[in-house]
Amino acid sequence: MIDIQNQPDYRNIPIDKVGIKGLKYPVKVLDKKTGLQSTVAQINMYVDLPHQSKGTHMSRFVEILHLFRTKVSLESLTNILEDMKEILEAQSSHIEITFPYFIEKRSPETDSKGLMDYTCSIFGSSNERANTDIILKVAVPVTSVCPCSKEISEYGAHNQRGEVLVSTRFKKFIWIEDIVDLVEASASCDIFSVLKREDEKFVTEKAYDNPKFVEDLARDVAKTLMEDKNITWFSVSAENFESIHNHSAYAYIEKGSVS
Repeated sequence: MIDIQNQPDYRNIPIDKVGIKGLKYPVKVLDKKTGLQSTVAQINMYVDLPHQSKGTHMSRFVEILHLFRTKVSLESLTNILEDMKEILEAQSSHIEITFPYFIEKRSPETDSKGLMDYTCSIFGSSNERANTDIILKVAVPVTSVCPCSKEISEYGAHNQRGEVLVSTRFKKFIWIEDIVDLVEASASCDIFSVLKREDEKFVTEKAYDNPKFVEDLARDVAKTLMEDKNITWFSVSAENFESIHNHSAYAYIEKGSVS
């Protein structure tokens, strides 16, 4: 059979990234408490394509992924990236893995158990010199109370749910749970999936006693990350989905050297 994608291309235009996008796939990720956690990821995989090549071999991306399906780790990502380059005859390779990660949380007063889900992403790339770059991104929902509203109001203060996105490059492994704990400790209050009346009283009063602007939230997270010698680069974005405005409040901080 004729392989059309193996035919030469004469437009003299290389492609930076070509591959598959939006593949849903079962994976196992490291869990600080239980060792491994099973979840379902959405995966994107790309390689570069030289100007003389008409197309890449799309099916080979899935075949490569299938070989490493048991666990997502720094070692397995590095191996996948190198195999992509070798098998697809490419100079660079990229993989993006996004998945829900579940952590059991107990409510603060009644000790009620519930599962919180956090959207996590791992971005990996490798160049022609086999230099591998890995970024971990974690999205953490939080509660914030407006300091200005609390100061000027005779009673009450407007509060809202927000989201903090933390992306990190690091020297050695970093736990998703540690990023979540860091962010939740920086918020007016963290969020729970199960709350009884006693718990609602606690979290409402805790948030009220700990008001944070979106700027405070971003700076507090950044300050802790800057003190961690394992982290070589990070970005923090904080977004409050305002309860009394039709827009969000937003802050962004980036520090460190980019690979």
